[in-house]
Amino acid sequence: MDGTEVYLKPLKIKYLRSFMQAFDLMKAAKDDIQAISVLSHCAFIALRSQCESIQTQDQFEDLMDMPSTYKVLDITAGIKVKEDLDESVKEQAENSKSNTWDDLDLAALESEIFLLGIWKDYEDLESSLSMPELMVTLSSKRELDYDEKKFLAAIQGVDLDQQSGKGKQDEWEAMKARVFSGGKTQDPNDIKSYQGTKARQAGFGLGMGIDFEDLT
Repeated sequence: MDGTEVYLKPLKIKYLRSFMQAFDLMKAAKDDIQAISVLSHCAFIALRSQCESIQTQDQFEDLMDMPSTYKVLDITAGIKVKEDLDESVKEQAENSKSNTWDDLDLAALESEIFLLGIWKDYEDLESSLSMPELMVTLSSKRELDYDEKKFLAAIQGVDLDQQSGKGKQDEWEAMKARVFSGGKTQDPNDIKSYQGTKARQAGFGLGMGIDFEDLT
């Protein structure tokens, strides 16, 4: 509200951990007033990580109105809340929370990507990557590893595509779809999975000329 411009991005994993711990308090919220209080604190955690001038909850509340708070939650963590819906704030927030954080074996995924040798330690990795970035990097690494194995197998007259089948690849694509859609779909072809990094790669998607309304 003071005119400061902030370029918002999905939360890095380091800050997403703190965000999700704060969001867990939503379970104890008895009404929308308490739910809004939880969301305000979550949005403060998210914005503080991307705007150094905001360091306290009081500063955040002095500078932000609710529509701006909801926008921060949507862009940084995929939590979607609209004031004009009949559904309560708590229900909207809990329904839009991604289940993928609990579903993923994050330690195993980080261990796999750490082998790239780009980061000095795991804290450096989590400070550098958001969940969508982690998934895209892992996808690229796995594709390169598979192409190398496929080439070496071809030299020996083995068709690795025919022998490997699609089971693991389908499982991986479904997991990526859950991450990009905020837990809304496992279908990699569903438009809800075309968000953030995946949308930018494809050149289209939600927030890039396409929108949708979930009527379920």
